Amino acid sequence: MENALLVGLSRQVALRRELDVVANNVANVNTAGFKNSQMVFQEYLMPVASAETFPRGADRKLSYVEDKSTWQDFSVGSIQNTGNQLDVAIDGQAFFAVETPQGIRYTRNGEFQLDTQGRLVTNEGYPVIGNGGQITFAPNETDFKIAEDGTISTSEGIRGRLTVNMFPGNRGLFPEGRSTFRADLPPQIATAEDARLLQGSIEKSNVEPVVETTRLIEISRAYQTLSGMMEKQDELRNTAVRQLADIPA
Repeated sequence: MENALLVGLSRQVALRRELDVVANNVANVNTAGFKNSQMVFQEYLMPVASAETFPRGADRKLSYVEDKSTWQDFSVGSIQNTGNQLDVAIDGQAFFAVETPQGIRYTRNGEFQLDTQGRLVTNEGYPVIGNGGQITFAPNETDFKIAEDGTISTSEGIRGRLTVNMFPGNRGLFPEGRSTFRADLPPQIATAEDARLLQGSIEKSNVEPVVETTRLIEISRAYQTLSGMMEKQDELRNTAVRQLADIPA
C-alpha cells in the first residue's frame, strides 16, 4: 500500500479512537462524579518508509499520527443539591473508597443508598468503606446525618466515619468503570483542611455537553473528509495503472 494511504489510515485510526473517547464523555454527562477524558496525539516518524518519488538522496521521513495516551480532567464538577440524606459531595480534591470485585477503588460519586443488607453502597452497588470497613445500618435507624468530616450518625447514635482519600496531584489514578478509579499509589487520608463533605448534595459530571457535542461533529467531519481524500488517491492510482497498461510495448 502506498505511503500516502498509510498516513491517512493512521489518522483514521486516531480519529476513531478519539471518537470513542468523546462519545463516552457524552454518554456520561449525567453520571455523578464522572471525569472528562481527553486524547493526546503525537507525530510518529516512520524510520523505514521511503519516498521514492523524490530524487535519490532526497528521501524524507514520513510523519504518521499516533494516539499516545488518554488523560483525565480531574477538575471539580458543579455541586447539585438533592436533599437526599444519603447523597454526599466532596468539596476538595479527594475520593471515597469503595469495595468492588476487583478490589478497593476510588470515586467522587456520592449517590449513596442502602442495599438489602443495610449496607451503605454506591448506585452501582459497591459497598462504601468507612474507618472500620463497610458501614451497615439496622432497619429501624432513621435521621441520617453526615458531618463535614465524614462522621455518620443516626437515631441510634454514631455509626462510623467515611474514609476520604487524597492522591497528591491525582497521580497514579486510572479510570475503571463509569466513575471509579484504580490507584497505583497508596492514598493519603484527607484532613478537614483538604476536603469537607456536603450532605444532601452530589458532584455532577465535569463534562461540558456543548463542547463535547461540537467535538463529535468536528471529528466526524474530519473522518469523512479524510475518507474522501483517500478514495480519490486510490482512484488516481488505479487510473495510473490502467493508463500504463494501455501503453504499447
